[in-house]
Amino acid sequence: MKLSHLAAQALGYALELTGDCEISSLSADSRETSDQGLFFCIKGAHHDAHDYAQQAVRQGAVALVVTRLLPQLDVPQLLVSDDRAAMALIARAFYGFADQQLRLVGITGTKGKTTTSYLVKAILEGSGQKVGLIGTTGNMIGQQWVNSTLTTPDPIELHKTLRQMADAGCHTVVMEVSAHALFMRRLEGLTFEAGCFTNLSQDHLDFFGEMEAYFQAKRAFFLGGMVKNAIISLDDTWAFRLSQELTIPKISYAICTNADLFARDIQIEEGGVSFLLSLWNDKYYPVKLSLMGMFNIYNAIAAAGIGLIMGAEPEAICQALESVSSVPGRAEVLDTHTDYKVVLDYSHSPDALENILCAIREFLKGRLIVVFGCGGDRDHGKRPLMGAIAGRLADLSILTSDNPRAEDPLEILDAIEEGIKPTGGRYEVIENRRQAIRHALEIAQAGDVVLLAGKGHETYQEIAGIKRPFNEKAIVAELVAQMKTEGHHGA
Repeated sequence: MKLSHLAAQALGYALELTGDCEISSLSADSRETSDQGLFFCIKGAHHDAHDYAQQAVRQGAVALVVTRLLPQLDVPQLLVSDDRAAMALIARAFYGFADQQLRLVGITGTKGKTTTSYLVKAILEGSGQKVGLIGTTGNMIGQQWVNSTLTTPDPIELHKTLRQMADAGCHTVVMEVSAHALFMRRLEGLTFEAGCFTNLSQDHLDFFGEMEAYFQAKRAFFLGGMVKNAIISLDDTWAFRLSQELTIPKISYAICTNADLFARDIQIEEGGVSFLLSLWNDKYYPVKLSLMGMFNIYNAIAAAGIGLIMGAEPEAICQALESVSSVPGRAEVLDTHTDYKVVLDYSHSPDALENILCAIREFLKGRLIVVFGCGGDRDHGKRPLMGAIAGRLADLSILTSDNPRAEDPLEILDAIEEGIKPTGGRYEVIENRRQAIRHALEIAQAGDVVLLAGKGHETYQEIAGIKRPFNEKAIVAELVAQMKTEGHHGA
């Protein structure tokens, strides 16, 4: 494909083209070897890829997309006003506008994106569609897993994935839409048949600085012409605020507020939740969900709303909701064969931690032991908040490392302690996460629940900038087996 053709797809962002050539690949990583590659010189918060353009050329790049011309390099250059938006539009064209062969569903919000996306996938598959999934736990083409490192991939990976999904015969793609992706223009040029806003609570303030800026990133998804139909919660303050501004067709959902879709006669049980799903007060449909907690009722209603927008019948929607037994790392009860339960959950924000702790307390027979930490190089303000929540709701908190990244793990734990101490809640500090999990399992008794919070589906731990294998589900299985061999009580 000619560079000039790709440049024409960059709409109002292309300013000048200094030459032309054939392009066979795209890259934003100067270390990658490329074949007739087009290299995007993206200027980030910490690095400016213009500084690595020469390296990219040595690796096979034959042209550059730049926000400032580099006359020292004798290759064609496309000067653009917005590097990230231009990259999204060029990647879309390079992969043949795959999105136009698909119906896109976008789910955004602080919590609930992953579970809601799995529920929507089940609903649409129950309606006979082949569905692609793009999100935090990885990507799926039908039932085939495809690895991914970001909730919403960068534009090159995203459009390559959409092309694979279209070629594989997918009808619809359900995508988690992160605030970072929206802010960084990764979705430029895409149109979503349905967009869902679940909620907004404190997270990612290391990047956005304040909640208002975080909200504005989400708001742009619905008010910028990207979404045709909205499904939005009225029980969340931020989502309700957005609902007042919407001019596109919308479906509202709630539990505590009058809305188009709502749940009544809610029963919280050890094996999940049951409720009656109301669609515009027309008829009540019984749903028995195998997922625990009130928050999963919200996720189920949101998914039902998306299903209706996408043409699914109410009976098929309810049947699909009941078919989902678990979501990786989301309130996932591990199969330990012990007289205590072990629950794995991705809760790494204050609201998410509070939700899962409250959900467990609904069916708790013994003690609630929570093992958690906070990520390094991220929002520092949520650390004492999460400590206070654990101190208030857990019988014992074991503070440990999450992904400390480049930070000192002990400093992170000190910040969590600042929040937990005033509550008077019992807690211990065991920095090594594997040792912390082992300790929790050793002291657990019949009827107790051990909650492993923060890492969920992740299969690594990032310490001092290095990612090391750490699959919590596998580690629990190993530890339980060891303890049974050792004759440990309860294991």
